[in-house]
Amino acid sequence: MTIRVQIDPFEPGALLGGFCAGRSESGAVVSFTGLARAEHGATAALELESYPGFTEAQIARIAEDARRRFGLDDLLVVHRTGEILPGEAVVFVAAAARHRRAAFEAADYLMDYLKSRAPFWKKEHGPEGSRWIEPRAEDHDDLERWEKTPL
Repeated sequence: MTIRVQIDPFEPGALLGGFCAGRSESGAVVSFTGLARAEHGATAALELESYPGFTEAQIARIAEDARRRFGLDDLLVVHRTGEILPGEAVVFVAAAARHRRAAFEAADYLMDYLKSRAPFWKKEHGPEGSRWIEPRAEDHDDLERWEKTPL
């Protein structure tokens, strides 16, 4: 299991290729890449802040929950901080499992938790100024379904 929070941009394809390399027992790898949106010109840049060390520890806790819950072989989570331009990758999640359903569900689970609970502070910058971003009601609804289903 690897968790990275970094300022530097990353190439999702290269991450996926590296994550898949040498897997002879995993039958499935599912990945998700989240991109910064321009919001039809309303967002010139996305800015993410975190507490180094603490943020990684919280993500590792969520990832370990996913690993146990879905019986995963491995996980990779890479999340950017700093200034991110529209079209750039913000987050990458990959889950390896013996079977596809576990890999799909684990990636979904991880993203729901990352979107709503990971300790990041997000701000959009655009022509109208800057504003802090909070998780949407839909994000909380997505998370709630996992909390109704015990480990």
